[in-house]
Amino acid sequence: MDGSINSGQRVTPFRRLTFGIMLGYSCMMIALITPAILLLTFKMIEISPKNYTSTFGLVAGIGAFFALIGNPIGGAISDRTNNPFGRRRTWFIIGPIVGCASLLWLGMATEVWQVMIAWSIAQFFFNVGMAAYTALIPDQVPVEKQGTISGILGLVSPLAIVIGMALMTVMTDASSMVKWITLATIGILGPVISTFLIKDGKAEVTIARPVNISFSKKLANLYPSPKKYPEFTWAIISKFLLMLGFGSSTYLAVMLVNRMGYSETQATSGVATLQMIMLAAMSLTSIFGGMLSDKVKKQKPFLYGSALIMVIGTLVFAFMQDFTAFIIAIIFIGLGAGCFSAVDTALVARILPRKEDAAKDFGLMNVANALPQSIVPAIAPLLLGLGGWGFFYVTLAVCLLMSILATKPLPEIGEPFGTNRTDGTKTEK
Repeated sequence: MDGSINSGQRVTPFRRLTFGIMLGYSCMMIALITPAILLLTFKMIEISPKNYTSTFGLVAGIGAFFALIGNPIGGAISDRTNNPFGRRRTWFIIGPIVGCASLLWLGMATEVWQVMIAWSIAQFFFNVGMAAYTALIPDQVPVEKQGTISGILGLVSPLAIVIGMALMTVMTDASSMVKWITLATIGILGPVISTFLIKDGKAEVTIARPVNISFSKKLANLYPSPKKYPEFTWAIISKFLLMLGFGSSTYLAVMLVNRMGYSETQATSGVATLQMIMLAAMSLTSIFGGMLSDKVKKQKPFLYGSALIMVIGTLVFAFMQDFTAFIIAIIFIGLGAGCFSAVDTALVARILPRKEDAAKDFGLMNVANALPQSIVPAIAPLLLGLGGWGFFYVTLAVCLLMSILATKPLPEIGEPFGTNRTDGTKTEK
């Protein structure tokens, strides 16, 4: 970073900030994740009925790349935006506007290439908006409350899924285009309203004198040095592996159609039921997990336990083919994912390398959170071809176990950071 923020950061009252983030972020997630879980599957079945599993994987994989670059690029741009409207508010308006326009194009698409381009644009710009929202946590939330707001924010994704699935269930008889228009409207309405709730403004930044830095050095600065900030890299690896295991939730519609022989209506109803149950399970552990973690001043035990609980649920999916068993499995996955999401977000806010680069670095972490949910559908055809549905879910369970190993090197609250930090920070304050 070539400057540091000196003043001008406005602070929103905690409850108002929490509601504003939840509203805007949730509406964007509804608009993005409902197609990812449901409508995109049916769109590919409509356009490519004979090869929908492979074409869906192709579209999801390319979209995943744009999600990958959208979050950190959007975060870096947000960090450097300096106008009276606010460096964060600017981008959680621009992001969803472009993203929602792309959803409308996707709804009208008649060719695979059109879906691919529209979905990639939507992924990129929605992730730009999400990076701006998550950066508000280190910007405006005191450290002692970050676990609490992280726990609440952890409910956004499952809540968005449930609302999206419920809408699609109610709109079963509506045309495909009406569904896309509804999602696009929701996706922009929430962020617009949130701008009236969240305080943000022009921050004064002192720009250092430019120095001769090579292009390769500038490129390297996009990602914090693993040598100087090893805990940040381990946190990304841990979250990425766990979210790979959790990514099976984005493949439920395909699983019910392909494995269980469900119709579109049955699959819609089935996915909605499972996602609502998962939300209830996540609610039990997300808020209370974050609060309890703040109270006991421990984070890693919660992360270990979360991953193990999710392994149990994933293995039930692997070896049982019954909807009742799927309900039991999704309860376990929800309980684990809720707690992990709450505690991990608070951990990340604690170990960010530089507060000046908060949005960029949170954007990188968001990639680890969102990217696996696009990668899983992309690699699913390969895993299914190698060993069927059992092999698919066992592979995801192994990813969950590996996330535990990646969590081990992370510093617990009060433990030393990596000794190579150039800012001199050695111990958690």
